Amino acid sequence: MELINEERTNELLQSQTHVWNHIFNFINSMTLKCAVQLGIPDAIHKHGKPMTLSELVSSLPIHPSKTQYVHRIMRILVHSGFFSQQNLNGGPNQEAYFLSQSGRLLLRDNPLSMRPLLLMVLDPALTKPWDCLSTWFQDDEVTAFSVAHEKTVWEYAGLDPRFNNLVNDAMASDSILTSKLVVSKCKGIFDGVNSLVDVGGGIGTMAKAISEAFPHIDCTVFDLLHVVSDLQGSKNLKYAGGDMFEAVPPADALLLKGILHNWSDEDCVKILKRCKQAITRKGEQKAGKVIIIGMVRGNQNGGEESIETQLFLDLQMMVLATGMERNEKEWAKLFVDAGFLNYKIHPVLGTRALIELHP
Repeated sequence: MELINEERTNELLQSQTHVWNHIFNFINSMTLKCAVQLGIPDAIHKHGKPMTLSELVSSLPIHPSKTQYVHRIMRILVHSGFFSQQNLNGGPNQEAYFLSQSGRLLLRDNPLSMRPLLLMVLDPALTKPWDCLSTWFQDDEVTAFSVAHEKTVWEYAGLDPRFNNLVNDAMASDSILTSKLVVSKCKGIFDGVNSLVDVGGGIGTMAKAISEAFPHIDCTVFDLLHVVSDLQGSKNLKYAGGDMFEAVPPADALLLKGILHNWSDEDCVKILKRCKQAITRKGEQKAGKVIIIGMVRGNQNGGEESIETQLFLDLQMMVLATGMERNEKEWAKLFVDAGFLNYKIHPVLGTRALIELHP
């Protein structure tokens, strides 16, 4: 048997740990999902001060036989940074939990809550395709999602009200923080805009924020009929159903938030061409603009952690749809192929950016 020197031994053991941690990485996500479903962040927040383990256990809807396991769930969530611990009065068994800033983003009633996004992404409907990824690489199915469910993610949402609601809630929650940043940090982008269409705008979270911040802008949320059919507009906000591949309602500005990363280059060019038609009106010399909110891969404005986020979401788009997260060169090619001449990237949204596009 070959002897291994000490340096080689340390290297192998570190590598073994690295592999272990990636094998078990899903445990972080699933433990976090469990905590959210049990209401752990909400229980600690409602308590109003650091909460002891016994207080936490008594507040949770769990079977008496499972109380002994709660501290093990909390141990990993403290390690992951969603909760913190402090010792009360220095006594034994007086460790108490409180929420970190990340944990606050999982509260049910937090206006900026990411809870709906977590519940959507970790829903079995979206985790099952990952189990089919190697199968997808070996056959001619368009996506791993279609391998798992025998239909596209859009068809699946149209047929399953539960999943459709998950998607709508997740997209709405994702839009709340973005909308606040856009209307406060990017006000100038709406100068001269009197009408706006939020293309693929879901239940209208972004458009509502814009319509409230800029009452002179007539806003329209444009999405598939099953998404908007039961939604009611108000004042300067209305809803319209349709297919963005066929036509987009005309306006001074079109908003595409988190849309183009879902689609292949060919489909993105089709969408952008429809947008170009919608902002270029007959008899008017000045055309409107397209406002894109999405990732520019390689943008390090959000730090090293944001690069990992970009890589995760790029694969998510590959597995669920036909799209990708694009770098600036890839974005620029789409714009040119769709007939646009000028674009400007505003890296003001952390991991994402706002792109202003003119024909």
